Amino acid sequence: MVDLPALALFGIAALALTMTPGPDMLLIASRSASQGRAAGFATLAGIQAGTYCHALAAAFGLSQLFLIVPHAYDAVRYAGAAYLLYLAWKTVRSGGATIAPEAGGSRYPVGTMFRQGLLTNLLNPKMALFVLALFPQFVQPEAGSVALQILVLATVLNAIGLVVNGAVILGASRLGRIFSGRGRLRRLPQYFLGAVFAGLAARLAFDSRS
Repeated sequence: MVDLPALALFGIAALALTMTPGPDMLLIASRSASQGRAAGFATLAGIQAGTYCHALAAAFGLSQLFLIVPHAYDAVRYAGAAYLLYLAWKTVRSGGATIAPEAGGSRYPVGTMFRQGLLTNLLNPKMALFVLALFPQFVQPEAGSVALQILVLATVLNAIGLVVNGAVILGASRLGRIFSGRGRLRRLPQYFLGAVFAGLAARLAFDSRS
């Protein structure tokens, strides 16, 4: 098991990383503003499930495939970019999907939000490389199962992410309720979500590994 000093140091690093605005936080915030807090938490749950998948891949050495086979990395990131573009198109085209949280929730089931968050995370090879680069620094092979230690670290990262992103979700969903009753502005969060998907697609397609 990871010892407490290493776990505390990892927790500090995880808090700093989680509080730094990034693609995941932007996606969760825009989803919450456009479709309510239930959608935001479902998206966050999918992203965090993806983190566990990447952690397991790192534990069993599968993430190293992206380092050994560059074409595998490119194939996954282009698939992820295509999926995000599809979500952007679907979000903008769904004219009746703007959510007024007080009117009773989302047009799309929570399970769909979860799957979209999960796939968005899994199809981001940079997340796999991030886990592969960070987690082993806090793993002590002599302390027991490496896979178990990595899953513990993933749980710490997700717990901190739940607190930080939970606050983002609550704030963004409240902002979305303000826009939902303002006529022409009520679809603004929906368009913003579509723009976020498109921006993430471009970032994933054109960014290098560095």
